[in-house]
Amino acid sequence: MSRSIETVGVIGLGYIGLPTAAVLADAGVETIGMDVSAHTVEAVNAGQVPFVEPGLREVVERAVSAGTLSASAETPVADAYIVAVPTPFTEAHAADLSYIEAAARGIAPHLTGGELVILESTSPPGATEHMGATILAERPDLAAGDVLVAHCPERVLPGRIMVEMAQNDRIIGGTTPEAAAAARDLYARFCRGEMLLTDARTAEMAKLVENSFRDVNIAFANELSVICAEIGVDVWELIELANHHPRVNILQPGPGVGGHCIAVDPWFIVDAAPESARLIRTARQTNDGKPEWVLGRIEQALEHHGPEATVALLGLAFKPNIDDLRESPSLRIAERLVERAPEATIRAVEPNVEELPASLAAAANVTLTPVEEALDAADIVVLLVDHRQFTEIPAERLGEATVIDTRGVWR
Repeated sequence: MSRSIETVGVIGLGYIGLPTAAVLADAGVETIGMDVSAHTVEAVNAGQVPFVEPGLREVVERAVSAGTLSASAETPVADAYIVAVPTPFTEAHAADLSYIEAAARGIAPHLTGGELVILESTSPPGATEHMGATILAERPDLAAGDVLVAHCPERVLPGRIMVEMAQNDRIIGGTTPEAAAAARDLYARFCRGEMLLTDARTAEMAKLVENSFRDVNIAFANELSVICAEIGVDVWELIELANHHPRVNILQPGPGVGGHCIAVDPWFIVDAAPESARLIRTARQTNDGKPEWVLGRIEQALEHHGPEATVALLGLAFKPNIDDLRESPSLRIAERLVERAPEATIRAVEPNVEELPASLAAAANVTLTPVEEALDAADIVVLLVDHRQFTEIPAERLGEATVIDTRGVWR
């Protein structure tokens, strides 16, 4: 039996949780976000945002001013909960469900029966059922039917989250039909896309399959770029020509694949069916191997210029025009270069952050540098992310520097 939803608790105020909380609150739903970061809680309650996402600050500010959005370090009492916590993978590429389990244990004491609990975190098959089982293990006084459990995976693009959260179709997977219907009714308060109801496991797999499809196709482009470098063909011209075929749409190569979705989700499928997921595994290995190939090209350039050369690394984020460094291949390249070229002077250029991440901050041979200063000093320029500040740079501005362009901007 579901209850009327007047208050929603959003557990985890990260790149998905905070936008979700903001759009719910902006739609008039009393929304309380919970996060373990005191900085995030303080920022939200002040109507501010702790990360860059176009349009988010304005919505948070408006909802906080209206009194419909607040944040807390404690799990609130609510009629419905949306769990949007990290789901990283272990060194063995298995899903780490500890954050989901912690969220479930935090929710359990507040339940009285009839609440809706939605897992929005990208998860391997069975994780939503596991979350429900964790809640019931904490509350043996409740029956399975007393809590409605569903999975509603996010399907948005960083940089367009506020637009796509409202416009994209939504997959709603319930552990029961009643749970799916209740989740649909909640998301319908802000989502104008089509609501596609299914069971929880199919919803979990749908998100994984969407990102694995992208990963496999990016791997094809990345492998092409390596082959073309060996045989002396411009990979970007090749792809442009091939894409004139009416049934061909090759994606663009790059330094690897990052973010918490495409770089992670395929491993959940591999872990669920390790003997069968051969193509998906190979694509992951291809994309994970691309940063090492880029490093090899930088090391070749250092052999030419000398070990004390200055290297400008343009971009640390995992994609253009955002500050998100999660699973970033560009950051991985920077970290390895710092270790493997200790005599080189490394100028890291990332216009969307104010300080180097901890993995680079302690290194003596790397500094966060404005783009013009880095270009003036560079013997080697490596374009890793096509931020708008970089794509506007004319090729002649690079002077006599050796250019390693992983994004095809200056070809």
